[in-house]
Amino acid sequence: MNLRSDMLRGLAESLIALEGDHPLRVAIDGITASGKTTLGNELTSAIAEREHPVIRIRMDDFHHRREHRYRQGKDSARGYYDDAYDFDALNQHVLKPLGPNGNRAFRRRIIDLASDTSIDEPVELAAPGSVLVVDGSFMQRHHRENWDVVIFVNTSFDEALRRGTDRDAEQFGGHAEAQQRYADRYHAASRMYIGEVNPAQAADFVIDNDDLSSPLLYRNSM
Repeated sequence: MNLRSDMLRGLAESLIALEGDHPLRVAIDGITASGKTTLGNELTSAIAEREHPVIRIRMDDFHHRREHRYRQGKDSARGYYDDAYDFDALNQHVLKPLGPNGNRAFRRRIIDLASDTSIDEPVELAAPGSVLVVDGSFMQRHHRENWDVVIFVNTSFDEALRRGTDRDAEQFGGHAEAQQRYADRYHAASRMYIGEVNPAQAADFVIDNDDLSSPLLYRNSM
């Protein structure tokens, strides 16, 4: 038995069953390196496999420009929490158009993160009944009312640190440097978020994700 596949299948079917009069807007929330992007990709595939229209967007494509997101310093936890992501742009270009009385015309991204270049691509038209899947940090801090479903990926800081430093060591110049960046900036900001928002409690679904092969799915509401 593949417990992760079973969980994804059940979650995908639960979301499809929530179809309403506008696309279902699903946020995947969690601390840095919790497994949000992996879950978002897997969930998108599980929905598509059921021949249901799905839209995949990442908050990495809705960052602020470097000048804005580092204005409090590259190592600042407060700067990461306040300045990294452009949630207002996501709301304007994605959540509202796909919401009640929206025209379903949305944009997939506003920035090329690697080159720090703004992007103005043509809008796309979402199919009726689509499921939107967006992963990112701090997803319940702004415009919470415009998410139809929030999934919180609940991963311990120790496990997320292990995953994050393995993933980002080369980028940051080694494991020690990556661990320091996580401690000072990314996970320090995540602790601010947990203290302010209590995102696991506020989410509709919670996935305990320390054991990737055996995630546990909980439903808080709905």
